[in-house]
Amino acid sequence: DAQESRGLGDVYKRQPFISMISMPQPDQYRVLGHPVEHSKSPQIHTRFAELTGQNMVYDRQCVPLDGFVQAVDFLRATGVRGCNVTVPFKFEAFRYAQQHGRVSERAALAQACNTLSFEGGSVFADNTDGIGLVNDIQTHAGRSLAGRDVLIIGAGGAAAGCLAPFVQAGARRIAVANRSPEKAQALVAQHLAMARHGGVTLGAYGLDDIPGPFEFVVNASASSLAGEAAPVSAEVLTPDTLVVDLMYGPASQGFLDWVRQQGAEGRDGLGMLVEQAAEAFQLWRGCLLYTSDAADDSLR
Repeated sequence: DAQESRGLGDVYKRQPFISMISMPQPDQYRVLGHPVEHSKSPQIHTRFAELTGQNMVYDRQCVPLDGFVQAVDFLRATGVRGCNVTVPFKFEAFRYAQQHGRVSERAALAQACNTLSFEGGSVFADNTDGIGLVNDIQTHAGRSLAGRDVLIIGAGGAAAGCLAPFVQAGARRIAVANRSPEKAQALVAQHLAMARHGGVTLGAYGLDDIPGPFEFVVNASASSLAGEAAPVSAEVLTPDTLVVDLMYGPASQGFLDWVRQQGAEGRDGLGMLVEQAAEAFQLWRGCLLYTSDAADDSLR
């Protein structure tokens, strides 16, 4: 017995101390979309976690077009703490949160969300897209939106998230233009009370009857992702117009090349992506970030 005990003791002595304690598992987060392979959100949130010492893992997940509800149910059942939502699920994510929890004021205005938090069996939905775009334009591009004329192209989830923050930033006039004008009209109708209170003029248009020009143009449509031509005419631009395509990388290049050929300034959506991610990260982890520490050339 003594020999057997000594042998067992020798085994324990050879084990590193780390094996004797239980290390906490990292909290899990996802970005859900279809497609989602292009998303740089994992790199951004990994960098945020490194900067703030957070024990977490963030991955992409491509979801079948008819499988969003099942995907979110599975995330919640397996202990995932939250997720970002990208095209084409932002409206569906909002409806899911209405059924299973609560939504922020800005998500309720947009009726779309890009951020879900799962806590204690409940769901909380927020929309950080618009505030992310406003922060990028005003902080990093150095342009004030106050008193300016803005065109938003598109009426999907991304456009819906941008409208209220542009109103709150004090724009003078905001036009929403979409291939299907009735969708633009519905989006404008959701924000009319807020706009009137802030003295902001809202209008809804088709893509061929936009009363320009504008000092800011936001391409929130799927045209860049689909590789399509510019969705609007050059008449909406001036040499002083700042045009932001919410796509980034190669997907945005064709549209931004067209913008620059017209003499206007083009900017892709990577800055917005970092800023909206910082808002989501603060919601999930309670950490406020200086985004300039996380946005570097490695994201390009």
